Amino acid sequence: MPGFEPLFNITLDFSFWEWFIGLSIPQMAIVLYALFGWLVLFGFFFKAGSLLWVKYRQDVLYMPKWHWVLLAVDIPPLFIQTPKAVEQIFAHLSGAAMHINVRDKYWIGKRQKWFSFEIVSIEGYIQFIIRTEEAYRDLLEAAIYAQYPEAEITEVEDYVDYIPKYYPNKDFDVMGVEFQLSEKLPYPIRTYPSFEYSLSKDVVFSDPMAAILEVFTRIGHGEHMWMQLLVEPTSNHWKEEGIELVKKLMGQETPHQASLGSKLAGIPQVALQELSNIWHWQFEPSEAHASAGKEISVNRLSPGAKDTVLALEEKIAKIGFKSKLRILYAGRTDVYKGDRYTDSFVGAISQFHIQNRNGLVPYMATHSHYDTKHHKRSYQWKRTFVRAFKRRKERWKKCRGYILNIEELATIWHFPLPFVKAPLMSKASAKRAEPPIGLPVESSITPLQKRLPEVERLGASVPTVPELNEPPEDLPYA
Repeated sequence: MPGFEPLFNITLDFSFWEWFIGLSIPQMAIVLYALFGWLVLFGFFFKAGSLLWVKYRQDVLYMPKWHWVLLAVDIPPLFIQTPKAVEQIFAHLSGAAMHINVRDKYWIGKRQKWFSFEIVSIEGYIQFIIRTEEAYRDLLEAAIYAQYPEAEITEVEDYVDYIPKYYPNKDFDVMGVEFQLSEKLPYPIRTYPSFEYSLSKDVVFSDPMAAILEVFTRIGHGEHMWMQLLVEPTSNHWKEEGIELVKKLMGQETPHQASLGSKLAGIPQVALQELSNIWHWQFEPSEAHASAGKEISVNRLSPGAKDTVLALEEKIAKIGFKSKLRILYAGRTDVYKGDRYTDSFVGAISQFHIQNRNGLVPYMATHSHYDTKHHKRSYQWKRTFVRAFKRRKERWKKCRGYILNIEELATIWHFPLPFVKAPLMSKASAKRAEPPIGLPVESSITPLQKRLPEVERLGASVPTVPELNEPPEDLPYA
């Protein structure tokens, strides 16, 4: 088509668009893919390449420099402390959060370090264990001693080597389950304040740890059962979803919820309102538009919705951690009872479920409903699960982490109260105490003073200590 020159000698040529409009829809799609399809491929490969690059920098260059330590924590048997103390421990650990910029992430491979809170039952012997990177050992011990001054913290060997790595195995069999939230992330699970009730004048606390430890105490000879709660500090961006959910439940219109049609329909109303402000017109908006800005009070909600909104606000008001809960059972083939104990543990975790809110449910397991004794897929799942458990990896298969606040974490993992019966649970045997004040010391010189020369520290006129004479030879002896 010949062009035309309206002004400034600018020529516009529409021949390509006339040809393009004349094509069929499949031919248009082919032309558009040829012109712009490379952008989609470039974006896909750039994203995949950046993820592989970051994974390489983290797994090969940065994380191998970490040194993990395994700490066994023992509490005195008669020390009474509620899960509120463990909640303060988790709050203390939020100081381990790291600020990672673009250079740290893509060049150094820096990533956030995490903790692993574990309960181990080895043939019925129960031990509370915390795994941490050595850089945060002092932080963890300070947090524990602040709430449990008489606790005993001991570095131990890693117990995961008690079971083999590869399956099928003629001597051992294994079963693992990972848990996921049943509802959206901001909804809270049932926490320890809900386990308080009163039969008389006194308030009774039904420790939720009793049901979990009851499963661990039934582990017999040749069996192992391990619980692992991974905790990683994270930012507060997860609270934005909770705020939006609270607004939705209360009937408030969020900015992204308004449709394009409603925005366009509101333009004449806004224009008339502006004209009324300029010319002092009497203008009353429509009833629907006037009620759009009103907020529904919490008191006008139903009792269940009101409790849910209050629970949501309580969850986002506290510090959150990226978390993952998993359980592993292993036993010799002659005493293996995987389904029995895992089902019992799932039942114990069900006590944290609450209607209209949230709960922890099994999401991935090492077996499926079509599993057989020699199913190759089941053995593959067992190998990958055991590898993830031993490395304390935060992800296995498609089960990603989720956010739990410090109150929820303290509900799942805390030291039991004295009335919880677990005969083989490790406890502190001795009481920590300060040394007496009047103990003799070898020297009153501080380490900094010892660095100075003798004459400079004591002065020029230093009195010499007379040498002791030898005792007489004729002293009487008793």
